[in-house]
Amino acid sequence: MELALVIDAALSEPLHQQVYSQLRWSILSGRLQSGQRLPASRALAKSLGLSRTTVTQGYDQLISEGYLQTRPGAGTYVCDQLPERLLTTEVVAQPHHFSVEIPLSAYGQRVNQSPSRPVRESREISFRYGQPALDLFPTELWRKLLSKHCRNNHHWLAYATSSMGYWPLRMAVADYLQQSRAVRCKPQQVIITSGSQQALGLITQLLINPDDSVAMEEPGYGGARQIFKASGADLLPMPLDREGLVVDELIGHSTTPRLVYVTPSHQFPTGALLSLPRRLALLQWAWKTGALIVEDDYDSEYRYGGRPIPSLQGLDTHASVLYVGTFSKVMFPSIRLGYLVLPESLVDVFGKAKWLADRQPPTLTQAVLAEFIAEGHLERHIRKMRLCYERRRNALVQALYEHFGQTVEILGDSAGLHVMAKLPLLLTDAEAEARAASVDVELCSARVQYEVPVNTGEFVFGYTAIDEEQIKEGIHRLSKAFQP
Repeated sequence: MELALVIDAALSEPLHQQVYSQLRWSILSGRLQSGQRLPASRALAKSLGLSRTTVTQGYDQLISEGYLQTRPGAGTYVCDQLPERLLTTEVVAQPHHFSVEIPLSAYGQRVNQSPSRPVRESREISFRYGQPALDLFPTELWRKLLSKHCRNNHHWLAYATSSMGYWPLRMAVADYLQQSRAVRCKPQQVIITSGSQQALGLITQLLINPDDSVAMEEPGYGGARQIFKASGADLLPMPLDREGLVVDELIGHSTTPRLVYVTPSHQFPTGALLSLPRRLALLQWAWKTGALIVEDDYDSEYRYGGRPIPSLQGLDTHASVLYVGTFSKVMFPSIRLGYLVLPESLVDVFGKAKWLADRQPPTLTQAVLAEFIAEGHLERHIRKMRLCYERRRNALVQALYEHFGQTVEILGDSAGLHVMAKLPLLLTDAEAEARAASVDVELCSARVQYEVPVNTGEFVFGYTAIDEEQIKEGIHRLSKAFQP
């Protein structure tokens, strides 16, 4: 018996795959029946003008998938017991708007109620915050380190020995934090996470029950707020001033929260620095009440008016502070590595939860980062970027005053990757963003960082991913767009 198969050597699909595909379709369409004998591979190869190896490869794949079977001394046959569902195709008519509602858990319902992340259109000039200058990262050095670790060993291909992170990286992070941030910790207290957001997720899962109270700065980091609300926590927005969190308001509140989330070294988004008296008052309150403090130190490496401020954790003597950091801002966002420094009593349970969450961050990336830190490359990169970002910050502040006058109020200009400015506008925040977009500039309102959003005229200006000329041009365009 000859089979009429159409094999075309000009197609990109390999010849043996064409043999497989056409025979499979012949079986599924019923052209070849169950129990039917196929030509010998040599005969089929001759009739198709192919090598016998090509036909044998197609036959072998069909045999391995259960479409064909061999009978010793008798040849190759279509399997007798092909599942009926493979031989028939049923068309099921469905209503035009057919959908199935799948019930969510209480947690799922709270997540579903949180605002969706907006899809932002690309603009010629973007003041989006939290974006480092990726073009200035030493990519060639990173590539060489990456190649070195790929060549020299293959331990990164296997499962990690610990879900807590690659041990040399935990040692490097502990040493780095002790020197640069005055954090008091041993490598055993460091957990490597998939960014700071995972660290906040672990904290919430293990330390917060539904209806527990969590105090947050108002305004404050929306990503933390959403995690706490999704857990069912009751948020207590706490006011800010030029010295950061108003600790007296926290102390005098009728509710003692289970946890306080703060960004003391560069408050997000206002940029306020929590003063030393307030740091000590916050720690004393936590020691007295048994509350915990989450210190998110997301961009403290970049301080332009002096040395970086020592961490809140370094002042803590009662194991009340959980310290969170990330490499997304000082290196590049897609590295997806952060860290969590824990009181020793919490290390074991967090390690177990981390194992349940994702087993491990990528070992290869951790190994490269460990060497990048240990060899001093991270510190050199930060020094270089601090000078660059200071120039860009100065250009932004100068342009804001030049185009909006002395009535503009600028906050947080002494540190970090952004400033917050209160502009003298007779527009809503949404109208201001729309006018900015009309001149191809992306502007970000601080409105979304409030638990109770209001049109404040406050905008967060990221300046690190654009150069001085773009900054000046962007502010010039905004000043024109905002004119009556």
